[in-house]
Amino acid sequence: MHVLVVNDDGPPSNQSSPYVHSLVSTLQDAGHVVSVVLPHVQRSWIGKAHIVGQTLTPTYFRPGSILKDDGITSDRPFDDGGEEWILIDGTPASCAQIGLHHVFKDRGLIDVVVSGPNYGRNTTAVFALSSGTIGGAMEAAMNGVKGIALSYAFDSREHDLEVISEASKLSTRLIEKLVKQWPDDVHLYSINVPLHKGVTNNKIVYTEMIQNRWTGGSSFTELPEEADDNNPNEEERIIRETGAVNGNGAKVTRRAHRKFKWSPNFTGVRKSVLDAGKGDGWEVLQGNVTVTPLVANFWHLPHYTGEIKLDDITANPIDHAENATAASIYALVDYPDAYVQPLILASLSQLRPTTVKLLSSISHLPHPQDPVLQFTAYEAIDFEHAMHHPQTSLVCAYVIRKAFVRKHFLSNTVSTWLVKHPESILAKHFKPSAHFELDYAEFLDEALVDAWDLNESLAENEQKDSTQQKQWWILKPGMSDGGNGIRLFSSLEELQAIFEEWEEGAPDDDHDTDEPADGDLSDSPSTSKRGSITKGNAMTSQLRHFIAQPYIDLPLLLESYGNRKFHIRAYVLAVGALKVYVYREMLALFAAKEYQTPASTTGPDMLDLAQHLTNTCFQDEATKESSVYRYWDLNSSGVRPNWGEDVFRQICDITGEVFEAAAREQMIHFQTLPNAFEIFGVDFLVDSDYNAWLLELNAYPDFKQTGRHLQDAVVGGLFKEVTKNAVAPFFGLASSGSMQMPLVRSVNLGRG
Repeated sequence: MHVLVVNDDGPPSNQSSPYVHSLVSTLQDAGHVVSVVLPHVQRSWIGKAHIVGQTLTPTYFRPGSILKDDGITSDRPFDDGGEEWILIDGTPASCAQIGLHHVFKDRGLIDVVVSGPNYGRNTTAVFALSSGTIGGAMEAAMNGVKGIALSYAFDSREHDLEVISEASKLSTRLIEKLVKQWPDDVHLYSINVPLHKGVTNNKIVYTEMIQNRWTGGSSFTELPEEADDNNPNEEERIIRETGAVNGNGAKVTRRAHRKFKWSPNFTGVRKSVLDAGKGDGWEVLQGNVTVTPLVANFWHLPHYTGEIKLDDITANPIDHAENATAASIYALVDYPDAYVQPLILASLSQLRPTTVKLLSSISHLPHPQDPVLQFTAYEAIDFEHAMHHPQTSLVCAYVIRKAFVRKHFLSNTVSTWLVKHPESILAKHFKPSAHFELDYAEFLDEALVDAWDLNESLAENEQKDSTQQKQWWILKPGMSDGGNGIRLFSSLEELQAIFEEWEEGAPDDDHDTDEPADGDLSDSPSTSKRGSITKGNAMTSQLRHFIAQPYIDLPLLLESYGNRKFHIRAYVLAVGALKVYVYREMLALFAAKEYQTPASTTGPDMLDLAQHLTNTCFQDEATKESSVYRYWDLNSSGVRPNWGEDVFRQICDITGEVFEAAAREQMIHFQTLPNAFEIFGVDFLVDSDYNAWLLELNAYPDFKQTGRHLQDAVVGGLFKEVTKNAVAPFFGLASSGSMQMPLVRSVNLGRG
């Protein structure tokens, strides 16, 4: 790409501008065409200023060696075809203007203006509002060109070439990434790189700008009348302290010597005012007085959060299919989890050479027919746009999928499927459940009238003495998560006591609680008031629909992990109508304490749920670190060989079957769309005979439970596979199968 470099520190100088030469050389070594226009002297603290009435006169500079003040300046262009920088007796913003519109037309259009690297950081609004470095990038943005303000935050004025070189290499990679993935709502970036050895190993994160202001009075000091002006380079050094060989750039031919006078063309500005039909400029044309409230700061864009991962230079991009074009794809990426957001953005970078342009709103789409991906919170998805543009609009969730994401619906889905397919694998890998609704504990008997299997089991338990093995049951609220409301019981009296315990803390105002709506248009909760079952003093909307499921005892226990119970979290991708994939990378999530069978306790009051619940949301921070492991890294000495692969095959078969069951038998509650995909978290428990049991499916699973150490290996890889198997094919890009995400079921529902 063609990079224009400007700055506010002037030409290379160990005293005032030690970093620009290294960056230019590094950009050239990376294969970019680099053009350079710098102020001929120090121009810090000047912001985005232009000097009215000044005619700009260029001089010409040939850089010498990095960190050696041996460059050559000439009043006239060099005529030997060597490298040549332009020095302007103006401001950083003037340098951007001259570079964009005058002196480098022979090199083609400029892709990005990089202003810097500044000698010192540019953080907080106080510095940003006066920064010449940011001013140069802002001038680029005001001319419709991408602008990046780059600053190096140094700790020492002893210039270490190795550290500066490392910062320049990191900066080059980051500039390349940002330009390639530039969102439509970003005008310019301000980057601050700490000059520390090993900075390439540090995180790159989105940050907000601190909104501060001057609090110490005037920024000027009164001096005697006879005092002389100081050297601006020396003044800048005082302010800072208180608070290689050139690459393969294109050769420059001899150019005519010209001068430049500030003479802006306002034709386009006047036209934009007339076309607007409203606003301050338009109102003034009508003879009105305008008052425009402004905020004197730089607002960060709040939806850019989390860590930025630089592209793996060894990664293989997703190529275009033979009949595909290189048109842009727009993407609204605003996932409701800062842990996930940067991973999605990184995965979309695989789609090169197609350009992915980020949006902050579907309303910013240039044309309704433009190809667009919505990868955001369920509530924020513009399903109406997707319905009206099924060939070009892809969304990251199905409108309705309660057939399996709600526990009481999942049970009904499986039982309905088994009536027609009694030989299904689900018959031996899903525990039949009793589901019921309950408003008040006193009505429990009535709620369980139709729960035949549960009643029969509890009756048989009553006939057993304390030495006999009883059938235990697990109670789950139908729409809860995070382990909320889960209890164990083996008798009707114990179940009654659970509900009475929840009612004890209920308020007196009619026992109201917010309950998730069971509507036809959405799986998301609304706020209707109904019911009375509460947990403590907190209203819990999930505690009205319940399922009771036979408790699986004995689970597979691994001695290497303290014989703690664990469940497997698998990630499943459903695409269109309908293909189902299972991601091979899975998690093993362990309970906090060593497992003890419920039968070994003397009663429900003695049960320690920390021995039985494997959901990490139930645990405190002290045990979470030792509770999440990569499935394929489990130390499983002492158990059956190859059990891991056998369980994975079971998981694939079970998953394919339950999705087909929902798609064919629950079309009202699982409505597939050809222009939708969705990631589900599916939980399985392995018993001591190595049978995998389906527990539940979750939409928008909690990826944070994976932890930081497995973030890239598990979740990062997942989103790359999602891009490869769901996003790329929809937009006509080539996609090949992957051993990391095998296709486990393809169901032709006649919907595309």
